[in-house]
Amino acid sequence: MSRTAGSSGKKTQAAIREAGLDLIYAQGFDAMSLRQLAARVGLQPGSLYNHIATKQDLLYDLIHNHMVTLLERIDAELEGIEHPLDRLKAFIAFHLTYHIERKREVFIGSAELRSLEPRNRKKIVALRRAYEDRLSGILETGVAGKLFKIDDVAVSAYAILAMLTGICTWYDPKGRIGRRELIDIHTRLVLQGVLK
Repeated sequence: MSRTAGSSGKKTQAAIREAGLDLIYAQGFDAMSLRQLAARVGLQPGSLYNHIATKQDLLYDLIHNHMVTLLERIDAELEGIEHPLDRLKAFIAFHLTYHIERKREVFIGSAELRSLEPRNRKKIVALRRAYEDRLSGILETGVAGKLFKIDDVAVSAYAILAMLTGICTWYDPKGRIGRRELIDIHTRLVLQGVLK
């Protein structure tokens, strides 16, 4: 996504991203049109091209921004935490919280990966792998320290991520169980699966 100078350009960029998230989340990438996007932001369709080059660029920008933010925030969350068990608990709490709060980004990053052009998909898959590696590294350290009993770190990491990520499909902030308790439940489930 190209950037325009000035605060109004930054505000327009932010509005385009927000509208893009809403429309793609609600309709899917293929069904969303740039005409709809322009109307949502209050631009003439032709003016939209002053801010984005193509619809594909918009999708890549949204997913790339999500993945970069995810990586930056998990690294900040884990900074200064040394013990593998504490790192695993911090990872679980972060992952659940992020996925509850950024439901649209998570959904689009997963469901619309298929809509990315091969070159863009390759870059996003590399970022996803880097995030998965954060968890695998925690598990490997725990196994090396004889704290965790895991037969296959990669399979275990994928299984844990699938369970944790699932929360964004069913979590209801008005539901009977609060966020903190849900984090505690998920933490217990993961620890039961990895602790000796």
